[in-house]
Amino acid sequence: MPLITSAGVGSGLDLESIIKASVDAENRPKMQQFALKDERLTVELSAIGEVKSSISKLNETVEKLADIDNFNKRVANITQPSSGDIISVTPTSDISVGNFDIAVTQLAQGSRAVSTDGAFADADAVVSASGGTLSFAAGTNTFDLSVTAGMTLSELRDAINADENNFGVTANIINTGDTDVGSKLVLTSSVTGSTNNLVITSDTAELDAIETYDATTNPTGGMVIADDDKAQDAKILVDGLLVTSDTNTFKDAVQDMTITAKALSEQDATSLEYDTAKLNIDYDRESVNTLIDELITNYNAVIGQIGFRTRIGEPLNGDSSMRSLDDQLITALSKSLTDAGPFESIFDIGLGVDKEGYLEKSSLVRSLNEAMDSNFDDIGTAFAGENGVAKELESLLGNYVDSDGLLKQREDSLNSQIKDLEDDVINHEFRMASLEDRLRKQYAGLDVLIAQMQQTQNYLGAQLANLPGFTKK
Repeated sequence: MPLITSAGVGSGLDLESIIKASVDAENRPKMQQFALKDERLTVELSAIGEVKSSISKLNETVEKLADIDNFNKRVANITQPSSGDIISVTPTSDISVGNFDIAVTQLAQGSRAVSTDGAFADADAVVSASGGTLSFAAGTNTFDLSVTAGMTLSELRDAINADENNFGVTANIINTGDTDVGSKLVLTSSVTGSTNNLVITSDTAELDAIETYDATTNPTGGMVIADDDKAQDAKILVDGLLVTSDTNTFKDAVQDMTITAKALSEQDATSLEYDTAKLNIDYDRESVNTLIDELITNYNAVIGQIGFRTRIGEPLNGDSSMRSLDDQLITALSKSLTDAGPFESIFDIGLGVDKEGYLEKSSLVRSLNEAMDSNFDDIGTAFAGENGVAKELESLLGNYVDSDGLLKQREDSLNSQIKDLEDDVINHEFRMASLEDRLRKQYAGLDVLIAQMQQTQNYLGAQLANLPGFTKK
């Protein structure tokens, strides 16, 4: 049998068009159905994703509203004196609001010890010929330093500064240029407080020049701490009351507040009164306003998404779960409050819902600022209390956006349907390929048969034409 490589070659018939038309008649309607279904599922999945995203953002805001700490913040408003900034303040959520006048009369400092005149000719002077141990102390802080035999003054300075146990002693050398005075060793301690002067002792008399002088306990010490160089406390006046601290930080000088002294107050030469910083501790109204604005924005985004996605012609039109969510949101906002002072619902603290269902600030009962003026702490209870609105919303929204929530289940179902549809398309394409292959085999036999018949016809026609008396028209 002759080999036919393309349908219709042998017979001359347009069998390729016939095969294609037969396959298209089976294929096109089904593929159109697949495409329409894929588009419907994809659009619905996208709509569910947009709604879920907006609910997730709202849920993040609700989680903040459910945290009472976000309503307990305090803000410190400081009016510094004209001479400059003298204090900084960090209030805690437990502090009571109030006003204070604060002056800084003394800053904390560490001690400074200086070697006596002529103790060292220059920086290369040998500190100890045989070596020994120096012990440094300031308050409860201590460290020991080994002095090697033949160590020079500059080597001692470097050893003190490099010691890994050094608690805050800095060594320097000042070369005076005066042969009678020589080079001075200066040791500065960072440990502040009136009882924390630097004390240096040794285990050998050869190191007396490095020891600190004390008229009673160590009269042979060569390092002197002048009166102005002694360690001292910081002192502040809070509404005229003296408060001291061994550092420049005053924790709970005013209960539940940390005050840091930054600079001395100027003192009037005549009245001897100090310039003061005016401190006002108030509720952090701005952060609460910001948080409620965020609630309004994200709540309205959810309402807007539900409204848009459920319009006629949209994929979620008539969706019962969306209608249910819309109703449940209003119900959660409207819940009755307990232990929230005069607020029976959040609509009593300056919020309202317009006719379109959008949340807004309202002064129908009282404005938010008025509510903060009169009952600031109760606002936190209204949202973050055990029976607060945020707790109610948090539970509601979690049912939709948690890992096992309704919208996640919807997404999983739609993704599963899309995957099944992809499998259906693959199976259909296989069936169409099988159909085309079967048609080609069927038409191939017809093509060969007609080709043979045409060859026979041509042969017979040629033979007849050669017979005597045969006339071909």
